[in-house]
Amino acid sequence: MRFKYKQVIAVRTDLKMSKGKIAVQTAHGSVSAYVKTKKYYPDWADNWFSEGQKKITVKISSEKEIHELAEAARKADIPYAIINDAGLTQLPPGTTTVIGIGPSREELIDKVSESLPLL
Repeated sequence: MRFKYKQVIAVRTDLKMSKGKIAVQTAHGSVSAYVKTKKYYPDWADNWFSEGQKKITVKISSEKEIHELAEAARKADIPYAIINDAGLTQLPPGTTTVIGIGPSREELIDKVSESLPLL
Protein backbone atom coordinates (compact mmCIF):
# COMPACT_ATOMS: atom_id res chain seq x y z
CA MET A 1 0.00 0.00 0.00
CA ARG A 2 1.24 3.47 -0.86
CA PHE A 3 0.58 5.99 1.90
CA LYS A 4 -0.37 9.51 0.91
CA TYR A 5 -0.24 10.97 4.42
CA LYS A 6 2.19 10.71 7.29
CA GLN A 7 3.26 12.27 10.53
CA VAL A 8 6.79 12.94 11.77
CA ILE A 9 7.87 13.08 15.39
CA ALA A 10 11.35 14.51 16.00
CA VAL A 11 13.01 13.49 19.26
CA ARG A 12 15.85 15.30 21.00
CA THR A 13 18.69 12.84 21.49
CA ASP A 14 20.84 15.25 23.51
CA LEU A 15 18.57 14.74 26.53
CA LYS A 16 19.53 11.06 26.86
CA MET A 17 15.94 10.07 27.71
CA SER A 18 15.23 6.44 28.55
CA LYS A 19 13.38 4.34 25.96
CA GLY A 20 10.21 4.56 28.03
CA LYS A 21 10.48 8.34 28.32
CA ILE A 22 10.99 8.62 24.56
CA ALA A 23 7.92 6.44 23.96
CA VAL A 24 5.76 8.65 26.17
CA GLN A 25 7.04 11.90 24.70
CA THR A 26 6.54 10.72 21.11
CA ALA A 27 3.00 9.66 22.02
CA HIS A 28 2.34 13.15 23.38
CA GLY A 29 3.76 14.67 20.19
CA SER A 30 1.75 12.41 17.91
CA VAL A 31 -1.58 12.93 19.63
CA SER A 32 -1.13 16.67 20.13
CA ALA A 33 -0.16 17.27 16.49
CA TYR A 34 -3.06 15.09 15.33
CA VAL A 35 -5.53 17.15 17.39
CA LYS A 36 -4.25 20.37 15.80
CA THR A 37 -4.43 18.85 12.35
CA LYS A 38 -7.98 17.61 13.00
CA LYS A 39 -8.98 21.17 13.91
CA TYR A 40 -7.42 22.95 10.92
CA TYR A 41 -7.28 20.23 8.24
CA PRO A 42 -9.88 17.60 9.12
CA ASP A 43 -9.56 15.88 5.72
CA TRP A 44 -5.81 15.37 6.26
CA ALA A 45 -6.42 13.95 9.73
CA ASP A 46 -9.22 11.66 8.57
CA ASN A 47 -7.29 10.39 5.53
CA TRP A 48 -4.17 9.72 7.61
CA PHE A 49 -6.22 7.89 10.22
CA SER A 50 -8.02 5.71 7.67
CA GLU A 51 -4.74 4.86 5.88
CA GLY A 52 -3.23 3.38 9.03
CA GLN A 53 -1.60 6.41 10.67
CA LYS A 54 1.90 6.24 9.18
CA LYS A 55 4.44 7.79 11.56
CA ILE A 56 8.16 8.35 11.26
CA THR A 57 10.40 9.13 14.23
CA VAL A 58 13.57 11.06 13.56
CA LYS A 59 16.35 12.37 15.74
CA ILE A 60 17.48 15.89 16.38
CA SER A 61 20.13 17.08 18.76
CA SER A 62 18.86 20.31 20.31
CA GLU A 63 15.95 22.48 21.32
CA LYS A 64 17.08 24.92 18.63
CA GLU A 65 16.37 22.24 15.99
CA ILE A 66 12.83 21.80 17.35
CA HIS A 67 12.18 25.50 16.83
CA GLU A 68 13.73 25.38 13.35
CA LEU A 69 11.41 22.50 12.44
CA ALA A 70 8.45 24.39 13.89
CA GLU A 71 9.28 27.38 11.70
CA ALA A 72 9.63 25.16 8.61
CA ALA A 73 6.28 23.51 9.38
CA ARG A 74 4.65 26.90 9.94
CA LYS A 75 5.96 28.17 6.58
CA ALA A 76 4.64 25.00 4.88
CA ASP A 77 1.27 25.48 6.65
CA ILE A 78 1.51 22.11 8.43
CA PRO A 79 0.15 21.86 11.98
CA TYR A 80 2.67 20.90 14.63
CA ALA A 81 2.94 20.50 18.39
CA ILE A 82 5.98 21.17 20.56
CA ILE A 83 6.01 19.07 23.73
CA ASN A 84 7.41 20.36 27.02
CA ASP A 85 7.86 17.81 29.78
CA ALA A 86 5.96 18.17 33.05
CA GLY A 87 9.11 17.32 35.00
CA LEU A 88 7.67 14.49 37.06
CA THR A 89 10.40 11.92 36.33
CA GLN A 90 13.66 12.34 34.41
CA LEU A 91 13.69 15.93 33.19
CA PRO A 92 13.29 19.39 34.69
CA PRO A 93 9.81 20.90 34.25
CA GLY A 94 9.38 22.64 30.91
CA THR A 95 12.10 20.76 29.06
CA THR A 96 11.27 20.72 25.35
CA THR A 97 11.49 17.08 24.25
CA VAL A 98 9.82 16.47 20.87
CA ILE A 99 7.90 18.06 18.04
CA GLY A 100 5.07 16.30 16.25
CA ILE A 101 4.46 17.50 12.69
CA GLY A 102 1.27 16.70 10.83
CA PRO A 103 -0.25 14.47 9.72
CA SER A 104 -0.09 16.00 6.28
CA ARG A 105 0.41 14.93 2.71
CA GLU A 106 3.65 12.99 2.47
CA GLU A 107 5.28 15.36 -0.02
CA LEU A 108 4.72 18.32 2.32
CA ILE A 109 6.06 16.48 5.37
CA ASP A 110 9.13 15.39 3.39
CA LYS A 111 10.00 19.00 2.51
CA VAL A 112 10.27 19.72 6.24
CA SER A 113 11.89 16.51 7.50
CA GLU A 114 13.45 14.34 4.80
CA SER A 115 17.04 15.25 5.71
CA LEU A 116 16.67 14.08 9.33
CA PRO A 117 18.03 10.65 10.37
CA LEU A 118 15.66 8.00 11.66
CA LEU A 119 15.60 7.48 15.41
